[in-house]
This record gives sequence, C-alpha cells and structure tokens, in this order.
Amino acid sequence: MALPIMDNSQRYGAISRLLHWGMALLFAWQFTSATAHWLFPDTPFEEFFWGTHYPVGVLLLTLVVLRTIWALANASRRPPSVSVMAKLGHLALYGLMIAIPTIALIRQYGSGRSLEVFGINLMSGFEGEEITWMTDLGGLLHGELGWTLLALIVGHIVMAILHRKLTHHDVLTRMAR
Repeated sequence: MALPIMDNSQRYGAISRLLHWGMALLFAWQFTSATAHWLFPDTPFEEFFWGTHYPVGVLLLTLVVLRTIWALANASRRPPSVSVMAKLGHLALYGLMIAIPTIALIRQYGSGRSLEVFGINLMSGFEGEEITWMTDLGGLLHGELGWTLLALIVGHIVMAILHRKLTHHDVLTRMAR
C-alpha cells in the first residue's frame, strides 16, 4: 500500500513525513556542528561540521517556512492533537525553528559581512561599523535559543514515547508507519 501524499485524520502523508524526518536529520547535523564548535574548537572535527552551519541553517529556515505552509494547507485533514500541551509544544517548536535562524540572519547583516549560501549571495555586506543592536541580539539569543530548541526536541521525542506507554495514544505511528 502506497503512502498517500496528503495528510489524513489517522496519519501524516508522504510530504509531511519527508519534511519532518528530513528536517530531523538536518537538525541533528546542525546540533552536531554547534557542539563541535563549542567543544572542539580549531580541530578538523569542528572545521568539517562548522563550515556547514550557515548553509544548513538557511536550508532549515526555508524548509520550516515550506513546512508551515504545508501544515496550514493540510490543517483540516491532519490527525488531531492529543492535548493542549502537545499543541503548545508544537507551536513552541515552530516558533523557535523560525526565530533562531532569523536572529542569526539579523546578526549576520548587522556584522556587515556578506553571506553566500549554496552559491547564492544572500547578503552583500557593507563597509563601516557594525550595527550593534543586531549583533548583540544574535550574540545574546541565537545560541541560547538553539539549545532551548534542542531541549524541546528531546522533550518532543520523550513525549511521543510516553504517550504510547502511558496513555496508549500511539502518536509516533502517525509520522513513522
């Protein structure tokens, strides 16, 4: 039996699953690059992963925007949320997935440095002094919110497992089978 493209009331369709699991892999890569940068500075391990942090971040921002549009287009067909807390948790995940790379882009612009991702010039950069409020915003929030996102992702995984074990709501099969 082929997996339907569109979501339905029992499970998520092929596109939702592709976006979910593809982004999960990219987030694992992104958190590995951040960990390498933090724990193993100036090593080949850090150099390998950190060089991908910006492009993967821009890709994730693009995918979360597409995923949000897809989720809204499928809102009436999707499996219902099992609780208000689950709904709030998902909103927090989406909010952070948008805010974190947006803050990084604001910081990048404020620094005056150019940004090229996948051969596309996203920011030309500028001469002169950096825009302090922009760089301070990124310095203050980007990393901290990133680790908060990781904690929410771990909570998301734990809750999917606990729902199955404690409440017999097998929410994982909606996205995995």
